Amino acid sequence: MNRKQFLALVIALIIVGAAGAAMFWQNIAEYRASGAKIGAKLLPDMKVADVAQIELRDGKSQSTLVRKENRWVVQERNNYPADFKAISDLIIKLIDLKVVQADQVGESLLPRVELVEPGRGEGVGTKIELKDGAGKTLANVVLGKKVLKKDPGNPLPAAQNGVPAGRYVRVLTGKDRVAVVNDPLNNAEASPGQWLDKDFVKAERVKTLAVSGTAGQPWKITRDVEWGQWKFAAGGGQLDASAAVGAANALSQLGFSDVAIGVKPEELTKPVVITAETFDGLTYTLRVSPRGSSEEYLVNVAVAGEPLSERPPEKDEKAEEKERRDKDFAETRKRLEARVQREKGLASWTYVVERKQVAPLLKSREEMIAKRKPEGREGGGPPSGFSFPGRG
Repeated sequence: MNRKQFLALVIALIIVGAAGAAMFWQNIAEYRASGAKIGAKLLPDMKVADVAQIELRDGKSQSTLVRKENRWVVQERNNYPADFKAISDLIIKLIDLKVVQADQVGESLLPRVELVEPGRGEGVGTKIELKDGAGKTLANVVLGKKVLKKDPGNPLPAAQNGVPAGRYVRVLTGKDRVAVVNDPLNNAEASPGQWLDKDFVKAERVKTLAVSGTAGQPWKITRDVEWGQWKFAAGGGQLDASAAVGAANALSQLGFSDVAIGVKPEELTKPVVITAETFDGLTYTLRVSPRGSSEEYLVNVAVAGEPLSERPPEKDEKAEEKERRDKDFAETRKRLEARVQREKGLASWTYVVERKQVAPLLKSREEMIAKRKPEGREGGGPPSGFSFPGRG
């Protein structure tokens, strides 16, 4: 190799090296500009107050959460009130997400980590788009596969990873980038039922409970005082005390899983009608109808009446007791008025309720009657022919 050839080779190496360095620093600049530094926030410009709409979509479901007049609603459920706490938690978690690992993932590898946008093939994730009040997109991300870590409660060396510790996320706003973040966002689901305000009616202090429309005769049970013994209102048979308590307790613990769309309360097929009167002067009426599957029922609720304005006096009540009880009554009535006002607003909807929630209320009259004990020796003594040790 002569001098001229050697110089040409050196110049070529310098040019290639300079180009490589330029590309390296360009990539570094893009990486830094993307906000994908380890420990950096994934969405650094997001603010809670700016978010007025959230759209969540996966391969099966879609939810649109909209802030209207200082409250959130679920658009896919005819603007039913949304769970404000769940929405707040989601927004705050998204804003606080931090990068724990930045990856270069090509288009062909996106399905492996479930970062494909819904509707664009296999391996789809959950797409979340946040918008402001004018409809401008604030953030647009796809939540992908969860990152699992070893269960700290299982110290065995062979223990498998199984505790969600983070999640793959693909940011779609601006330049596409993929990162692993420090939160698995377990509650970020696209099902509309996930975001409904699940605060339901709570019929407490039930005085009488009547059920009609079940197999067999209708039935009605009653009690004279709140902690009194339940009995059939019209007599006729010994009431099963546990069945009565179970039915009354079911009314105070009702919950629903979703809101039915396209079903009006008056369209329920052959409903069982449940009417409960309370010691507070309220009447709850529930119409319950099976929803195809025996594991789900459609339920409509209506609340009538107003809380008692005065506390019934108690026998031989002293002055200091009356003052204390009147104060407690006034505070309880104030809370009850607010609850009843909200419960009355639930009458326009039809709810999807699991069978186990209403099963104690759907028993026939025959099932409410106490079963007769088999004939035999009564009492706590030993059966005939039995003797204790040491006795003859």
